[in-house]
Amino acid sequence: MALAGLYRRVLPSPPAIEFASPEGKQLFTEALAGGTVEGFFKLISYYQTQSEPAYCGLATLAMVLNALAIDPGRTWKGPWRWFDDTMLDCCEPLEKIKSQGITFGKVACLAVCNGAQVEPFRTDQSNIEAFRERVVSCTKSEDCHLIVSYNRAIFKQTGTGHFSPIGGYHAGKDMVLILDVARFKYPPHWVPLSLLWDAMNTIDKATGHLRGFMVISKFQKATSVLYTMSCKHKDWNVVAKYLTEDLPRLFSTKNLKDVNDVLCVVFRSAPSNLRDFIQWIAEVRRQDDGSVVLSEEEKGRLALKEEVLKQIRETELFKHLMGYLGFERSLCKNLASLGYKDSLADIAANVCCQGAELLTGKTMSLNGCCCKDIKLLKAECKEPVTVASGTVTTDGTEQMVDMLIPSSETKPGCMCDFDQNGCHGVPPSIGDGLTVLLFSLPQDTWFGLKEEKLQAEMKRLTAVDGLPTLLQEEVLHLRRQLNYLKADLNSSSSSS
Repeated sequence: MALAGLYRRVLPSPPAIEFASPEGKQLFTEALAGGTVEGFFKLISYYQTQSEPAYCGLATLAMVLNALAIDPGRTWKGPWRWFDDTMLDCCEPLEKIKSQGITFGKVACLAVCNGAQVEPFRTDQSNIEAFRERVVSCTKSEDCHLIVSYNRAIFKQTGTGHFSPIGGYHAGKDMVLILDVARFKYPPHWVPLSLLWDAMNTIDKATGHLRGFMVISKFQKATSVLYTMSCKHKDWNVVAKYLTEDLPRLFSTKNLKDVNDVLCVVFRSAPSNLRDFIQWIAEVRRQDDGSVVLSEEEKGRLALKEEVLKQIRETELFKHLMGYLGFERSLCKNLASLGYKDSLADIAANVCCQGAELLTGKTMSLNGCCCKDIKLLKAECKEPVTVASGTVTTDGTEQMVDMLIPSSETKPGCMCDFDQNGCHGVPPSIGDGLTVLLFSLPQDTWFGLKEEKLQAEMKRLTAVDGLPTLLQEEVLHLRRQLNYLKADLNSSSSSS
């Protein structure tokens, strides 16, 4: 016996026109002739329905990332690398998104974390004419796609905040095609562009921010080589607030005389989970036959990492930082409280767990897996390469995982057990990560410094313009992520 239930809703029309209706088909035919549905074909090839009622932002982004052919760098199921909405959890725990939705800023951050170039605009940062220009530009191209965050109520639909991609534009009627990812609720539909602007130009009561749109495109190369920022852990906002808001205020309350004073304030006052906020991107592979011979692709990635590390360590900022760490031996205790461990065995154990998650397509806390028998090997290459090889147990299943590490001949000055296990100078080191983090801070961070000469010195040391291209891209990637998080600090959630 069939049970009563809800099967979709009737699409309010007007103002919307169902895509599959005779009028909707006519609009599509005319838009196709006008060349403003070019992006539609890529999007429709990867069109998906959100797997949870509050996953509209995740499903929309997964659809766009797949349409742009961005490699997630991790498996979905079996050997296949593919974006699914359940994989997009690097900026917010899925359980929280499932119950509360996701904010505009977090969707932008997720896009960056997963290799996309993002231009986000809340409605107070744009206008309807600029929005129309973006719509026309993206619908005429396969190289960018437009995601909108809007209030369904403006279209007389049930629900409030929602995310979906734009699939086309009809110039004559000034209408846009919304490929609604909540297909269990409403089908794809055309709406007047001006009405969509009104729907975006609304306040999300849960966050206090206006909604808006973002243009998503593909970087021509990897956006980050060494580090990424994570706001998945529950206290990400504490760390982001400290870096973007609290530091300038701290500087204004102290009489700092030199760079060492500044570094002391930055790191001694830092929240205890700073380590979780900037994370080393591991090069991980499954160990199939026990061999440590690296493929050309693996060698290339490691060579790129080695070059960026070299560029970091040639900066004046790195030398200041390492001199400070070496001088302040008492800081070792403080760094330990931050969770920094430069023992390669500790690093490898944590990253091998990351590797197990990447290779199996699972995401879990480090408490959910166990790493053992960590060994340091030398790969058969002309260039020196260290391979941390270990056995990882996840859910009772063991597998061999290799973590690939570029070697380093740099001798840091820190006395914090850096030479433990005979792995002198093997990255990632405290100095590498903290240097990149300092470069990534907004330049207005230093405005709170009372001494004008010291303020100018910190701005000079952390300037990005003069950096080598690879390092500059690394820093700008992290700075973009930090800017998205800063804009989203006071946000709570946005429901589907």
